[in-house]
Amino acid sequence: MLETRDLVKHYQVGRETIRAVDRVSLSSAAGEFVALYGPSGSGKSTLIDLVAGFQAPDQGTVLVDGRDIAELSENEHAEYLLRVLGIIGQPSELLPAALARENAALKLLRADPRNATRLIEPLLVELGLGDRMKQPTNKLSMGERQRVMIAQALATEPRLVLADEPTGNLDTRRSREVLGLIRSLCRDRNTAVLLATHDPQAVAFADRVHELCDGHLHEYRPDEVYLHAGQELAEP
Repeated sequence: MLETRDLVKHYQVGRETIRAVDRVSLSSAAGEFVALYGPSGSGKSTLIDLVAGFQAPDQGTVLVDGRDIAELSENEHAEYLLRVLGIIGQPSELLPAALARENAALKLLRADPRNATRLIEPLLVELGLGDRMKQPTNKLSMGERQRVMIAQALATEPRLVLADEPTGNLDTRRSREVLGLIRSLCRDRNTAVLLATHDPQAVAFADRVHELCDGHLHEYRPDEVYLHAGQELAEP
């Protein structure tokens, strides 16, 4: 479903070359949850941007369903973002005064404006927001706002979901809830997931884990303490 081949993205800062992504090859099949683990500054967000097509690689290829996204026209890229890709961002990106239902339906307003509200409601109910969907978003808890972001990402039934630090502002319990929801919903829909995280406990929810450090992929070697804690978190 998703494949990156020898992906490279470097930045020049003064005389220093920042190797944000350096010959990264990875893949994620339909229905598979893949975690990209690493500290802040390791290149995770750059890699997410490359897969989304927000930046162009210096070298290498991003293939989604066998198609090189660098070759997409402007209109095709817009359709890719609308139909093929779901992005779970930060709750700060939501419109604070809009209702939860309105925020969740933003992608659907472009895809099917007449039916957007009706179509998003079952997903909000599935996410446990049935009695909160008509509340202004700024009245929701952080965990509820993150669920709205999940609904927004999954609204158009994408084939691939990118999640960049989706639990960065949540406590342990809410992190577990959000990660469990992402995993179960995407498995039900046979949707591939690429999760970028610096939380060693979050990787327990993934089917496979890659570790990114200074732009390079390495074999993931979990700390035994965090691995045990993460496995407990991931249990239903």
